[in-house]
Amino acid sequence: MMKPKKYRYLLLSLLSGILFGLGWPTYGFPAFLFIAFVPLLFIEEDFLRRKKSKVFFAYVYLAFFVWNLTKTWWIYKATAVGGIFAVVVNSLLMSITFWLFHFIRKRLPDQMALAFFIFIWIAFEKFHLNWDFSWPWLNLGNGFSEYPLWVQWYEYTGYLGGSFWVLIVNVLIYRYLSSYKKDKEKNILFKGILKSSLWIVLPIIFSIYLWQHYQIKGKTARISIVQPNLDPWEEKFKYSNTRLTQDFLSLADSTAQMIVAPETAIARYTEIKTFVTSRPFEIMHNYAQQNHTAILAGVDFIHWYPKNTRKIPETANKTKNGRWFDMYNSAIFITPKGEYEVYHKSKLVVGAEYTPFAKVLIPLIGDWVTRTIGVSMGSNVTQTKRSVFVYKHIKAAPIICYESVYGEYVTGYVKNGANLLTVITNDGWWGNTEGHRQHVSMARIRAIENRRDVVQSANTGISAHINQKGEIVKKLEYNKRGNILTEVNLNNKLTFYSQHGDYVARISIFMATLLFLYGFVKRKIRI
Repeated sequence: MMKPKKYRYLLLSLLSGILFGLGWPTYGFPAFLFIAFVPLLFIEEDFLRRKKSKVFFAYVYLAFFVWNLTKTWWIYKATAVGGIFAVVVNSLLMSITFWLFHFIRKRLPDQMALAFFIFIWIAFEKFHLNWDFSWPWLNLGNGFSEYPLWVQWYEYTGYLGGSFWVLIVNVLIYRYLSSYKKDKEKNILFKGILKSSLWIVLPIIFSIYLWQHYQIKGKTARISIVQPNLDPWEEKFKYSNTRLTQDFLSLADSTAQMIVAPETAIARYTEIKTFVTSRPFEIMHNYAQQNHTAILAGVDFIHWYPKNTRKIPETANKTKNGRWFDMYNSAIFITPKGEYEVYHKSKLVVGAEYTPFAKVLIPLIGDWVTRTIGVSMGSNVTQTKRSVFVYKHIKAAPIICYESVYGEYVTGYVKNGANLLTVITNDGWWGNTEGHRQHVSMARIRAIENRRDVVQSANTGISAHINQKGEIVKKLEYNKRGNILTEVNLNNKLTFYSQHGDYVARISIFMATLLFLYGFVKRKIRI
């Protein structure tokens, strides 16, 4: 029979997970995030006096599992294995980070330990942006994407500033509640409520001030955003590239200065050198020339290696017949003169577009995968440079799908001159779930961070125009076929965040490292 205290820990763990879920977009209210860690911190405080680390870890894991499951379960719609993996492993990584705080708290004074918790969590979020199993979807600063009025100061800090905000308020509330629990003094509780409230309210007041005084900047341009609404599983692969090209151009507004079509708008794999002499390319060039417009569209490219090729790159895939090939998820940009540029997506989806830790995994499972599905697990080819497509005064960043979740990554386009962020995506893999809604919501954060208009074209999902304040100006809902003709502003000025990127993370990594090392050289605190 479970003891009463264990019931208490179980309830606190579940409460924490539920609070994270209640605070998360797109249906949540982010104020819940300011208290979501508090139940976990009370569990952690109790376990400081105990040696049952495995039991403690289980309660922590449960909280993060509930959060991950309730807000990202929809990945299962696209890939069952990927969905399970994302929920299980991301919960594990969060739990390890929290356990690391628990471990070091035994070696540091309380205030320093709680500071370490803030810094190590932000360090974890930064780490989660840049390694093979990258999945930053649930980084805390993303939680305010539906409330841009609260976070206009992201232009200075980026969304990791929002993570810091959430963490410091949780720590303050926990400290005051813990002190009140010990001393039962109402004055402590009143002081805690007042100070914690100020930490929440003052940044919002500053944000409202920025909102009211920020002027939308830049010249204007007419953009046509098309949403073909073709089923990504079967329907779009029934048609030829010529048919797909004609289809999305039939939706476009010919009076626009630029047309934006979604990721894999042209879905059948083709060689780049073949494509630029193909009928679909000719159709787009003729349309661009006749209407004096530029076209940005998603294309799947492939490159086959000759049979006698000796050096095959690690990214390559292999067929049953022994042929090697590279795949690219790309954007092509065509001007009225027939000039073109290509950008290859570089932030890839784990499993679907690349194999994490390929050097280890491919030798272990490559043959089995080849026998089972006909190809080996290579990776899409990426590029290091953030391309910017230029037509007249439009300088467009070709952000493909998942790349829009990466704050500092997007600043790379802006520093290369982009005055417009274009997100092309194909969000129908997840069905009519929160997945596509969360995706377009996070694009609002990129708009504020860089003070750039964002246009998002989804094959199936939500297409939208978002202004420099993170407001959705126009949108086309899920499962709707059509076009948005909108007027965007082209801002060329760099924000502080655009220039300096994730400096909040760099400071946090430095401070977490110092505190961790200090905890090791200092003798263990006796409780």
